[in-house]
Amino acid sequence: MQHRGLTLDPFQQTSIEALEAGKSVLVCAPTGTGKTIIADFVVDRALARGRDVIYTAPIKALSNQKFRDYTRLHGEEKVGLLTGDLVIRREAPCRVMTTEILRNMLLAGETLPQLDAVIIDEIHFLDDRERGTTWEELLIYLPPHVQIVGLSATLQNMQAFADWMSHVRGAEVAVVHETRRNVPLQAWICNLDDGLLHPADFDKAHQRWERQHAKEIARGAEQRGHRGDNRGHRGRTARLGPSTSHTDVFDHLREHDLLPTLYFAFSRKTVENYARGLGTRLRRSLLNTEEQARMQVELDAFAATDGGKVLDEELRGLYERGIAFHHAGTNVLLKALVEELYEKRLVKILYCTSTFALGINMPARSVVFDGLRKFDGQSLRPLRTREFMQKAGRAGRRGMDQVGHVVIRMDHEDWNEVRGQLQGYLRGEPEPVRSSFALSFNSIVNLLHTSPQERIREVVDKSFLTFSRRAEAALDMAEADRLEKELEEQGGGKKGRKNVTRLQERARSIEDRSWEEFQRKVDFLKKIGYLDKDGGFGAGAKVLLNIQIEEIFVTELVLSGMLEDLPLPLLFGLFCSVNKEFGRDVRLRPVKGADLALGREANKLRYSPIVTGAEELTGIGVTWCPDMIPFGRMWAEGRSLPELMTNLESPTDISGDLVGAFRRAKDLVGQLKAVHAGDSDRIAALAELIRSVSRDEVLVVD
Repeated sequence: MQHRGLTLDPFQQTSIEALEAGKSVLVCAPTGTGKTIIADFVVDRALARGRDVIYTAPIKALSNQKFRDYTRLHGEEKVGLLTGDLVIRREAPCRVMTTEILRNMLLAGETLPQLDAVIIDEIHFLDDRERGTTWEELLIYLPPHVQIVGLSATLQNMQAFADWMSHVRGAEVAVVHETRRNVPLQAWICNLDDGLLHPADFDKAHQRWERQHAKEIARGAEQRGHRGDNRGHRGRTARLGPSTSHTDVFDHLREHDLLPTLYFAFSRKTVENYARGLGTRLRRSLLNTEEQARMQVELDAFAATDGGKVLDEELRGLYERGIAFHHAGTNVLLKALVEELYEKRLVKILYCTSTFALGINMPARSVVFDGLRKFDGQSLRPLRTREFMQKAGRAGRRGMDQVGHVVIRMDHEDWNEVRGQLQGYLRGEPEPVRSSFALSFNSIVNLLHTSPQERIREVVDKSFLTFSRRAEAALDMAEADRLEKELEEQGGGKKGRKNVTRLQERARSIEDRSWEEFQRKVDFLKKIGYLDKDGGFGAGAKVLLNIQIEEIFVTELVLSGMLEDLPLPLLFGLFCSVNKEFGRDVRLRPVKGADLALGREANKLRYSPIVTGAEELTGIGVTWCPDMIPFGRMWAEGRSLPELMTNLESPTDISGDLVGAFRRAKDLVGQLKAVHAGDSDRIAALAELIRSVSRDEVLVVD
């Protein structure tokens, strides 16, 4: 079987045959094996039939890339983009959108009669603590006639997941599991002293190193013991020499012809410093003469547009050498440029954070890990197997490389600590997907508004969480039955009977737990007066119906009346402050005047019992950064992004963060418009605010 002139691999053919038979499919295959061809087939088929198709993705970068890809394939008039902050051709038959957008459409009652299929990329995101519930809701709400195409590279418990999907959809979901990569991976350890070694060879080299440095290692362990430094670092040896640097790794990559490479580091500051450091060190460009000429054309064209205001001499010099960096805070214009240059093979080493690993189809000959631990906002933790595989899977370009090379920067002092961890990665067994189902307050009031109690119970009972809990309860009941029969046959005492009772009670409590968690949130809404005791909608619930960003906090802002007479630029600044926070290393000018007064007034609501009570109940912290107010206000007043950047100092580029805040604030203004349905003057004013902030970088499809 072929598609678009390509001979399909067996797993692709199996998937398409299942779709042609009318089934939904769940496809798990390594990164780079061609899962997207299955999605492309579904899009082609829907458009040929004159039907609609929706492609959903968990991150905006992936949505934007698919939008660009499908626009090139099918033409502008057939492809739309909906990401909350950007809406392009909403009525197009092929629509690319974030998962939340589609969930919201279904929750609002859209029936989508022309919809043929929904592609859910990175479907394992269902276990994301803050966003995973959206994936479950989506699969529950979609009409039964809609085919589902679930794609993942790292879904370990896929049969259990498919069983749940079949239960929810009321029809068989075909499971297609491909373990073979078209381009196999080879792991390397890179070390200052030993160069590139296979892990087994590095282990032997490490044993020799330990014998050579036995006295120093013992002395260091003794000194740490005296200082009490061993907590959490039992496998780590004191540093005995210079560390392996990123430039050491680069030298070995170039020597072994392993460029282009994606170099993953786990902080924005690191990726920027590494790129600039290598740029300073390199005397000659990594590009050949022809590539240098193409790069000049690309950069000149970029500089002739709005990009001219952000492409400074230092960055241009980096790009001309074939070096770049990429992270979520990068200026959106530069981010789009770097991705385009990389796609055109004009970037030979890209220093990047994890955001570049997820879904974006940009492989390399080699992938480098700067380390195997990352900061998760609270502490350093080992990379999960799924995170490692997602990044490592970018190594190896189909049709160009025989092998994809995965390189780990590693000093001997750190080897004992990560040896076992790396072995787990190389076995390639990702963590199972676990449900994080917890309906948001907005989802709850929308369900209460549109559905009878039985339907709501059905939604909760259809969740993957309830499905998994029932499986757990069934095991408990089976064990209780086994023990009970054993007691009857052998004659048991009180202890045996207690064990049976305990298992039976635990099974019953597990089955009802999801519904009890839902009821606790309903009870909270009644307690704070959003719902009446009999479930009727108070003012709070009516506002909450439309608010999806910091739901309770923003609803309290609306109910307080403080937004009523607020100048629109200040309103926009306030909405920026409830969706994005500055990093601790960002230095800002003091907030003054009306910005300061507004922040103080809103701060009282932020720490009110209602908002903190919701925070405690959900376990999810409230975003609140009053320092963001003046930046949103200035953007709404028409100031440019370069002007805004003069009001802060940061060790890394955070202009992309500001644009992200503006986009989400714009989305929130749209939600406020829905709150004021019927008030034509207020709606017109808010529409004008949306128009005024929708300019320049905010409109870039990055």
